[in-house]
Amino acid sequence: MITDCHTHLNCPAGQTDIATHIDVCKDVAAAIVMPNSDDCSLETNKQLANAIKGNPKMVGFAVFDPTKEKLTPKNIKAHTLDLSLKGVVLYCAKSGFHPAHSRAMRFYEVAQTLNLPVFFHNSHSLDPNAVLDYAQPFLLDEIARTFPDLKIIIGSMGVPFVDQTIAMVAKHTNVFADLTISPDKIWQVYNIVLAAHEASVMKKLIFGSGYPSATPQDCIETLLGFNRLMAGTSLPTVPREQLREIIERETLEILGIAGSE
Repeated sequence: MITDCHTHLNCPAGQTDIATHIDVCKDVAAAIVMPNSDDCSLETNKQLANAIKGNPKMVGFAVFDPTKEKLTPKNIKAHTLDLSLKGVVLYCAKSGFHPAHSRAMRFYEVAQTLNLPVFFHNSHSLDPNAVLDYAQPFLLDEIARTFPDLKIIIGSMGVPFVDQTIAMVAKHTNVFADLTISPDKIWQVYNIVLAAHEASVMKKLIFGSGYPSATPQDCIETLLGFNRLMAGTSLPTVPREQLREIIERETLEILGIAGSE
């Protein structure tokens, strides 16, 4: 079963194109769907929930800013479980808060209790106002140590801090990395995958496309054809079965969540 752990819908309503999203994801069994970071509000999460309602392969993750929202279990449930959303995405760099901010730590405590996995979408923070310091994966170490039952996903391999991501997934059993790649960036793809292979952390990687940045089909083809990227060179290769295992990994089971209702 192929699960795309990283896709986006443009919310608020009026910009959401769920029909195209469903069509693009036709070759995957499930897709985790997140709003963008522009509006971390209950209304945005309601719109996401309404957009994917009735589409069982779509698994919604609510957007949340713990520095601005009420941190009571009731309010966090209102953003997530009450809307049949199964996890949470945080944009620490874009929203300008340290991942281990005191209010964020209070949020993780509730998220752990509610069995809500947390996706840290801090990579590719090229917005001039984003705080790149807060995108560094090693900042999640305190969180992973404090909340060992909280499932943590580092989005897009933590680019540009890939080495930190590899260290984090190797260190913590509850931390996973989203292997969302850019199929047109051949050298970057090669170095990310080879580094993970050499560090023996391939089993901690889950497949994502980052749609609409790329499609699941393009990413799958790139990964399965990985050893052809450097054809004609003497550069090291990676066993194809390890790449297939990432693509076919039971991501929802690993994260402790079920499909959308």
